[in-house]
Amino acid sequence: MTQAARDILNEIFGYPEFRGHQEQVIATAVEGRDSLVLQPTGGGKSLCYQIPALLNNGVTLVVSPLIALMHDQVIALEQLGVAAACLNSSLTRDEQRSVLERLRDGRLQLLYVAPERLMQGRTLEELKSCRVSLVAIDEAHCVSQWGHDFREDYLALGELAREFPGVPRMALTATATERVRVEIVERLALKNPAKFIASFDRPNIRYVVRSKVDAKSQLLGFLADHRGDAGVVYCMTRKRTEAVAGWLVDHGFDALPYHAGLSAVTRTEHQRRFLVDEGVIVVATIAFGMGIDKPDVRFVAHLDLPKSIESYYQETGRAGRDGQPSVAWMIYGLQDVVRLRQMVESSTADETHKRSERAKLDALLGWCEVTECRRRSLL
Repeated sequence: MTQAARDILNEIFGYPEFRGHQEQVIATAVEGRDSLVLQPTGGGKSLCYQIPALLNNGVTLVVSPLIALMHDQVIALEQLGVAAACLNSSLTRDEQRSVLERLRDGRLQLLYVAPERLMQGRTLEELKSCRVSLVAIDEAHCVSQWGHDFREDYLALGELAREFPGVPRMALTATATERVRVEIVERLALKNPAKFIASFDRPNIRYVVRSKVDAKSQLLGFLADHRGDAGVVYCMTRKRTEAVAGWLVDHGFDALPYHAGLSAVTRTEHQRRFLVDEGVIVVATIAFGMGIDKPDVRFVAHLDLPKSIESYYQETGRAGRDGQPSVAWMIYGLQDVVRLRQMVESSTADETHKRSERAKLDALLGWCEVTECRRRSLL
């Protein structure tokens, strides 16, 4: 298996060597064993299931909540000559019918599918009539109610153990505390999974945190050294993203807003421009970021506090995926803390969950105020 996997890595994907635990993860999947894979953003998680898909007979299912990422990965794989497709709500009926025909005929090696679509009865029946060789569950922290990006659609994925007996499952994420790791294994019903926990250090990212005095002036000062660079500026509210994006345009930057309140067409166009054009800055809420596969993001700036260290790590992880020097810059103030605490208290969650969210916010504040090396404290 080892040489065959290396040949695929070299000849199809163009990489000379495996990184980190990739080779062991691939061997585990080919052997038919479940696994839990934690690798930092940019650590090459996708190869962990794409290479087994090319080594095995049958189709590999990739479960992802990110429709844009599905399309990006399918396009990239097709350009490499890999038979891949996605099945989600963005496809027309004719497009969905074509994907299912390719699946029935055994002409697909990878099928990307959204969790809510996968767990529909008709989809499961279609898949059970095929030879499924591996199920990869990406962004697996979404299954955890203690994680930073819980998705209710993920809760049903534990049934895959019963629906596809004997088929190995791989849970992948870039961010999960020990508590979340335990919950991922339990909720997905992974059977004695091999666990691969990589170092979360991103040595090419410099972490800068400042007290918030005059947010726009501070941001302008930071961006003075980044004209022409691609970057992401995170804000807490939709209204703020619109205002900051417009203000940056007025100051000569190519900036675009991105939040869940924009139409799907606008969000897709803004994401396309960010991925394709040079030097575009996206000003966004946390609706933007997960699954954005752009290697040369030179900075991620936070104008407001995120909700937790896990969220902060995930969001700043968009910077420097190419390994080149990048900056994670953040300013924060008392008003951010007050607003986030109000959001926790006004939520419909039970008291146990609220206590956990308060503790996460306190941990983030503690990290913001450290006087020692931020990287060491973050890790």
